Amino acid sequence: MMADPKRWFSLAFFAVIAILLLTVVFGSWYTIDQGERGVQLRYGAIAGIAEPGLNFKLPFVDTVKEVSVQNQTIIYESVESYSKDQQPATLRISVSYHVPEASVEELYSQYGTIDKMVERLISRRVPDEVKNVFGRYTAISAIQERSKLGIDINQGLKEGVTGPVVIDSVQVEDVTFSDAYEQSIEKRMMAEVEIQTKRQNLETERINAEITVTQAKAQADSALAKAQAEAEAIRVRGIAEADAIKARGEALRQNAELIALTQAEKWDGVLPTTMIPGGAVPFLNLKSNTDNQ
Repeated sequence: MMADPKRWFSLAFFAVIAILLLTVVFGSWYTIDQGERGVQLRYGAIAGIAEPGLNFKLPFVDTVKEVSVQNQTIIYESVESYSKDQQPATLRISVSYHVPEASVEELYSQYGTIDKMVERLISRRVPDEVKNVFGRYTAISAIQERSKLGIDINQGLKEGVTGPVVIDSVQVEDVTFSDAYEQSIEKRMMAEVEIQTKRQNLETERINAEITVTQAKAQADSALAKAQAEAEAIRVRGIAEADAIKARGEALRQNAELIALTQAEKWDGVLPTTMIPGGAVPFLNLKSNTDNQ
């Protein structure tokens, strides 16, 4: 038994309608991730900028192009340049950038995609800016002041790039010279380090010598002060002893009986065995005895 053609036609018709309805339902909404913005196009013209989250569009009429507004980095592996002292060098440069939210429409209108914008605005500018800035540095200063070199290139690139993009930072990842020149730089830097070390050693020796001189002077001053103090003490004792002797002598001269008493106290009672003619016998006052007789 053959199937009814009308029935098959009806089934096919309803299937097409169902597919169209499903397409309309599921094609009328879309989502935008955080960190992106959607450029909504209607018949190829920009109809609006979609924010992150759930958004709606006209099926079969509107299309959406997503544009990242997050920070991105592009690396330029080999940027050729010459230093101020005419030394050829190869630089590895990294550039971080982002598209401002307010510039998404301008970006799409002028460049279509971020890659095309980077190619036209950044990639064409980087070599010229590197040559301009690097040419102000000698080979030695470019190595020793790499961070400053990156800051100068960053500033120049920010001023030189105008459009729907913001240059966040520029880093000089590496600077490479010829092998022969790098060896000469290494030897020169080692020589400078050696000279600096010798200067530091000389300064240390000078300081140590000053410390030794200061200590010796302090010891000499201390010894001199001690000697002066001892001399002063001896002088004072001498004056005191002289004054005492002088006072005692004066007292003895003024009191003869005190002298006799002192001699008598010290006499042991023994007369001398030898007498000198005309000499006096100790402690015997013969004149006094004769007078008494």
